[in-house]
Amino acid sequence: MIEKEVFFEENGSLGLIKLNRPKALNALTLSMVREIHPKMIEWEKSQSIKCVAIIAEGEKAFCAGGDIRALHDWGKNHDPEATGFYREEYILNRYIKRYSKPYISFVNGIVMGGGVGLSVHGSHRIAGENYSFAMPETGIGLFPDVGGTYFLSRLKHNAGVYLALTGSRIKAEDAIFLGTANYFVHSKNFNNIINELSQGNHPDVVISKFQSESNKSEFEKISLLCEKFFNGGTLEEIIINLTDENSEFSNKLLSIIHTKSPTALKVALKSLLVGAKISFEECMKMEFRMVNKVMNDHDFYEGVRALIIDKDNQPKWNPNEIEDVKNDFVQEFFDLLGDNELNFD
Repeated sequence: MIEKEVFFEENGSLGLIKLNRPKALNALTLSMVREIHPKMIEWEKSQSIKCVAIIAEGEKAFCAGGDIRALHDWGKNHDPEATGFYREEYILNRYIKRYSKPYISFVNGIVMGGGVGLSVHGSHRIAGENYSFAMPETGIGLFPDVGGTYFLSRLKHNAGVYLALTGSRIKAEDAIFLGTANYFVHSKNFNNIINELSQGNHPDVVISKFQSESNKSEFEKISLLCEKFFNGGTLEEIIINLTDENSEFSNKLLSIIHTKSPTALKVALKSLLVGAKISFEECMKMEFRMVNKVMNDHDFYEGVRALIIDKDNQPKWNPNEIEDVKNDFVQEFFDLLGDNELNFD
């Protein structure tokens, strides 16, 4: 018997989404996207549902991203589901962003990639004590998507560039400092909040009752350094900044960056520089153009092979050196798709 990947509950005036793939760290599948979106539409139209919340089963992860192995296999087989997944996922991300009712995400544990898309665009973003956020996509030849080009590009202290290029993790207190989460609540209180929301109480009032002070942010301590290091219009400038600093911290960041796909690094940086100046919807359309190119490029499949399938952690990137990734090649990831463009009509 196959377990349901996602559950939906109507608790009084609350519509509750429960991700249910704990053994797979609640990785997001196409079928989950196809269940969540229509249910949210139904609840948005409902007179009795006042707000919607999303939570996950298991203690390790809220959602560790999309089902990368499935995307790899679809792409290898030229299955239209490969880009079809991203199309439907991005449309759901945008729907969450523009949702007319309060949308509360309860995030405790790992949140990456597709899990970020399910949580960070909501009106109320709760981080528990085990919150662990990362956008590590450049390590598999991808880029921070699901609206990352919009929200990462708007984080203070060049934090978005730092997170995108290094794939570094941040904790709950860092998320509060940066704004990727706006409440810190101990996970033992999640059900108390859910119970009060089901009684029709306003999320602002309910969450504030259980909100706690978070610890001092580790990122806050390095924020001015990151602002300095990642203040560059090109990847080469950023690498010069880090090299010139020649500190233990900057050298550590350099070594991390040099493990990533050179192509993905340059594409990710350009996407943030462009994304900072355009609307959320335009960012999502740009990301869809980018991911179409990624799914036809070498590095994504090599990255997934090295980190997820064979786990040898020895990807053979092509090109293998940052200086060999030419601007004309990077631009191809941003080219229009003609009739295949993403639209929200």
